[in-house]
Amino acid sequence: QVQLVESGGGLVQAGGSLRLSCSASGRTFSSYALGWFRQAPGKEREFVARITWNAGSSYHADSVKGRFTISRDNAKNTVYLQMDSLKPEDTAVYYCAADPRGRSVYGDISWYNYWGQGTQVTVSS
Repeated sequence: QVQLVESGGGLVQAGGSLRLSCSASGRTFSSYALGWFRQAPGKEREFVARITWNAGSSYHADSVKGRFTISRDNAKNTVYLQMDSLKPEDTAVYYCAADPRGRSVYGDISWYNYWGQGTQVTVSS
């Protein structure tokens, strides 16, 4: 069992930065792949970034590549999303999620067993 709690969201101007954190409880955290997703009003939840169990591999959606960076610290049971050069279209609720297929570099949204409650990110123009 893994429980996830996101933090770090807020209101920021376009071009600014935020760092989201997702703290996890559960003994098996370090064996999971972790992902960030986001959902804007009236839109489907979309993939943002994913990182494997040992941080050996990660990948990011094209829409955030070069601006967002996912990382993790297994000693702290935490995954991060550093968001730079934010745009108004990045406004959404951001969720972290855990996938037991920890070694897989790519993962379908249906693979994620556990989800946090989400944190709001609002980027003003």
